[in-house]
Amino acid sequence: MDILRRVTKPQVLKGLSDVELSALCQEIRDYLVESVSKTGGHLGPNLGVVETTVAIHRVFDSPRDSIVWDTGHQSYVHKLLTGRHDFSRLRQKDGLAGYPQRSESEHDIVESSHASSSLSWADGISRAFKSTGQDRHVVAVIGDGALTGGMAWEALNNISHDNDRKLVIVVNDNGRSYAPTIGGLAKTLNAIRTEGWYKKGYRLSKKLFYKFGFLGRAVFDAAHAAGHSIVTENAPQGIFPNLGIKYIGPIDGHDLKAMEEALQLAKSYGAPVIVHAITQKGRGYNPALEDKADQFHAVGQINPESGMPIKVSGSKSWTGVFADQMVQIGQQNQNVVAITGAMLIPVGLDKFASRFPDRTFDVGIAEQHAVASAAGMAFGGLHPVVAIYSTFLNRAFDQLLMDVALHKAGVTFVLDRAGITGPDGASHHGVWDLSILQVVPGIRLAAPRDEATLREELQEAIEINDAPTVIRFPKGSVASDLPAEYRTQDGVDVLHRSASKDVLIVAVGPFAHTAMKVADLLAAQGIGATVVDPRWIVPVQKSIIDLAAEHRLVVTLEDGVRVGGFGSRVRQELRANGVDTGLNEVGVPAEFLEHAEREEILERLGLTPQAIAHEIVAQVVGTKVPHAKPLEGEKTQLGSEAQLG
Repeated sequence: MDILRRVTKPQVLKGLSDVELSALCQEIRDYLVESVSKTGGHLGPNLGVVETTVAIHRVFDSPRDSIVWDTGHQSYVHKLLTGRHDFSRLRQKDGLAGYPQRSESEHDIVESSHASSSLSWADGISRAFKSTGQDRHVVAVIGDGALTGGMAWEALNNISHDNDRKLVIVVNDNGRSYAPTIGGLAKTLNAIRTEGWYKKGYRLSKKLFYKFGFLGRAVFDAAHAAGHSIVTENAPQGIFPNLGIKYIGPIDGHDLKAMEEALQLAKSYGAPVIVHAITQKGRGYNPALEDKADQFHAVGQINPESGMPIKVSGSKSWTGVFADQMVQIGQQNQNVVAITGAMLIPVGLDKFASRFPDRTFDVGIAEQHAVASAAGMAFGGLHPVVAIYSTFLNRAFDQLLMDVALHKAGVTFVLDRAGITGPDGASHHGVWDLSILQVVPGIRLAAPRDEATLREELQEAIEINDAPTVIRFPKGSVASDLPAEYRTQDGVDVLHRSASKDVLIVAVGPFAHTAMKVADLLAAQGIGATVVDPRWIVPVQKSIIDLAAEHRLVVTLEDGVRVGGFGSRVRQELRANGVDTGLNEVGVPAEFLEHAEREEILERLGLTPQAIAHEIVAQVVGTKVPHAKPLEGEKTQLGSEAQLG
């Protein structure tokens, strides 16, 4: 850490010797392994961009020159080089974010961790610099995985149209996004990346010519430049056809000197340039390189020497239950196929893919294509299951609306990481799906509360072939089974019913467990509560309307945004049916949530059983229910206001 401690800002790098730079790169890798192993985070991607990031900051002048990181999970090295050396609370409350964040540093620009947007940002920034007469460069760093997203190609098309701008695109090509990059682009990049004559010739000629001192190095550099021009003439035609953007590469992304030379050349060109850097995910850390699944793309707490997880959960995850159930459904129904967007393992489709490889389609980071293609598969007689993180479905809303729903296509969407997810921050919380999807005509949306209902509702969704269906569940361990007292004729589960019809609590998904705790706390106050799980929350079932009419107050609990959420839908249905029972919508406010543990965020938002019960007691007492106990100042059997959050 001796040299890294001196790098309080990127300008310090320009004064370091070659020996110091080499030592710095090793210090960065050692620090990343040591720190990320304690907190968890994106380790593999950052180990792979050390030299490339150092080279960028040595050639360009951040923050005057804007550096945009696509997705941003490879920005840890950038954070270190811009003076952020305390990774002790990485991705934790009040610690550094796992992605670029403007509030942390003037060197950070794009906070969203959704892939394939960096080139559009760079296009816009460079246009602004040009229009306002600012002599500044823009550097966009995008992985080959992110290049599978159509948005990146839309940006390239526009960048090539007006090329009088100082824009450098660094393609960080390691052959992977989360998993190996797929598609025609990947095949072309693989051909260049593995070109044997290029690699062998480069190494042997460099070794030979460098033996002759300064003159030999000069001859080699000239020959090497000529060699690059040969590659330049041949490679771009297969990668960026007819775009007219200058191409430099391929460059060894771990050769600091070569990267600097390429970037200097690109910088001096004065027009958009693509610098193609070949890197290795997990570089310098054997456990990552030996991990064939994802090369430590993202890790939890691990032993830094072995790379083995420190905490191994013995409980099932929601994703794991879905994975097992998909295999069972696949065995029963030959028409069921699975679609993922470069997230085969994270969304739990790896087991299905292993069992049914010809019925599994990884389309890369291309959510819009995934959904429109699913509509086509449904038209052809299949039932596609599109498994995706909740937050990423936002990008394909138009396709879900116009391609799937309008055509009454039987497509099932399985939304993993729905609700508050925790340490990955604002753009990874899946809190928008309930409010966004409810406007889709004919959609049917389910939120399982436990393992049994997840399996049951997924099976029910597969059997619906005339409309889109959605199954949403959170990140982490699956909730314990919560049996119902009875099920209504229209499929609503009544989990608890009190003799006193004071409060009807309608809980979405795993919030059913929270609702049961709230009911116990209310009972201690002499307030009776009925707890129901709608199972299928859209459309709102008639039995919920009928139950609401019998109670004094309805409370909806959801881990989605309140604005336009499930509670709003219930309110509309009550009014439409002439039911004037008061309703309290408990959910997430319309704000971008911070990175912290899920429990910490729930406590801050007042979404704990104690806080919810305290609010209900205040409302019920306000309606003067005869048998309800009054609140005694700020303290009740629920706890103090401070304890309730």
